[in-house]
Amino acid sequence: PQDIAVTRSGGLMYTDEDDRCINLISGTQIETLITLYAWTPLGLCMTSSGDFLVIMRRDDAKQTKVVRYAGLTKMQSIQHDDQGNPLYSSGSFDKCLSENRNSDICVADPVARAVVVVSAVGKFRFRYTGPPSTPRESFAPRGITTDSQANILTSDWDNDRIHIIDRDGHFLRFIHNCGLQGPWGLCVDSRDNLFVAELHTGKVKKLQYYK
Repeated sequence: PQDIAVTRSGGLMYTDEDDRCINLISGTQIETLITLYAWTPLGLCMTSSGDFLVIMRRDDAKQTKVVRYAGLTKMQSIQHDDQGNPLYSSGSFDKCLSENRNSDICVADPVARAVVVVSAVGKFRFRYTGPPSTPRESFAPRGITTDSQANILTSDWDNDRIHIIDRDGHFLRFIHNCGLQGPWGLCVDSRDNLFVAELHTGKVKKLQYYK
């Protein structure tokens, strides 16, 4: 399993990198919803409309795209900007994604050392590469999530901290000095509690970052 998401009805979806499929667990039953050919599924997230988004890379590791599904139907593919340039880096590194409250699609792209944000229709909005005080080469976004204020949170694995940026890509502040060790996976609950999965320790930590 590469990534997980929970459906509106409480089922658990996950991407299976080895079998190139997207599965649904309901109770004790596992159902394969979609099997991909020539593409490998990576990050997965549910949307407010009930669709789900999958970021995937081509098997030759030269292309990456985000695909929207409604049930078993492919509804949208996001891969290039208006000039035909790739929105996301190539290569075999994993990428995570999340839908924001304004329906923007936010991708943590560690190869590009950037958070790439597009609108719901796939139009490029901005690319965040860290605050001005942080050299770009030291920014390594891994996990990504959003909160009730439509802020975007991304884990900076190399620097043991989490960046908070607003919906338009402006840096707000760091979450650090709280003993994070290799922060990776992120998620925010309905009360804006932040859950951080750490690569180095194998722990999940719950943080209250709003005062």
